[in-house]
Amino acid sequence: MIGLDTSHVPAFTQIINSPSFGNGVEQLRIIAGYPGGTDLPVSRGRVAAFTQSVRELGVEIMPTISDLISSVDAIMIQSVDGRAHLREAIPVILSGKPLFIDKPVAGSLSEAVAIYGLAAKEGVPVFSSSALRYSSEIRQILDDATIGGIVGGFTWGPCKSQPGIPDMFFYGIHGIEVLYTLMGTGCEMVSRISTSGTDLVTGVWSGGRIGSYRGIRNDEADFGAIAFGTRGMKSTREKIEGYEGLCHKIAEFFIDKKPPISPETTLEIVAFMEAADESKRFEGQPFALQACLEKARDLASSQLAKAFSELGL
Repeated sequence: MIGLDTSHVPAFTQIINSPSFGNGVEQLRIIAGYPGGTDLPVSRGRVAAFTQSVRELGVEIMPTISDLISSVDAIMIQSVDGRAHLREAIPVILSGKPLFIDKPVAGSLSEAVAIYGLAAKEGVPVFSSSALRYSSEIRQILDDATIGGIVGGFTWGPCKSQPGIPDMFFYGIHGIEVLYTLMGTGCEMVSRISTSGTDLVTGVWSGGRIGSYRGIRNDEADFGAIAFGTRGMKSTREKIEGYEGLCHKIAEFFIDKKPPISPETTLEIVAFMEAADESKRFEGQPFALQACLEKARDLASSQLAKAFSELGL
């Protein structure tokens, strides 16, 4: 694991290294970690404690990313600050080893495009996801054939932000990933209403389907979702939570090296978040995801070159 500054680090270690973690992936063990950390307050103030917590779980702490890469077969980037992910991902991708990147995949859409572009060039499998995509509550909605085909979705959850990080990228990613789990890809346009405590981000999908995410910044909130189907509706009866489903997907991916989520899906999710930020800047004006993606592709090569230079590569 690279980036020991999030609660996901001890949680994933306990799940994956547990004797009960099975279903064909028993051979996977988390054995090494590199602390990392950035100047983000929630990173700088937590990296020491979480590093110690996984050390006590038997994880060897490595002095450099290079030492970590040479000691393991696969890598998870866990850093809570998405702005560090591109620099952390480059040496992993160049090593040829499979890579999981915890949410968000990057600190911007152009950096996400750069990561997936380099991975494609090097033939390295990469995937990224929020744990909520694989929660049992969301799977129950998707498996309920009685509601028919899903024509709309509404999700909600806490949406606290951090200085220097685009609004949706820190915590909004969770509820937006759930929205995409229900709706699938194909969003064309995004608009956003923003007040001091709440955001409402609405996307229009191809065929006229509509999906919305309510981000709750100041009040207490759990994650939740409603799917609108052709024959009925279904909502989560309990709050959405749990890491076990994602941990199993990560383990299967490290073994078969087949990403369960395509780069195109993750990039569209990040484009949705970036379009939401653009809409906020222009007081709710709708923004096309395709325009955001085209702009990001134009910037990706320079982002990659800058990161290579900072790494001395």
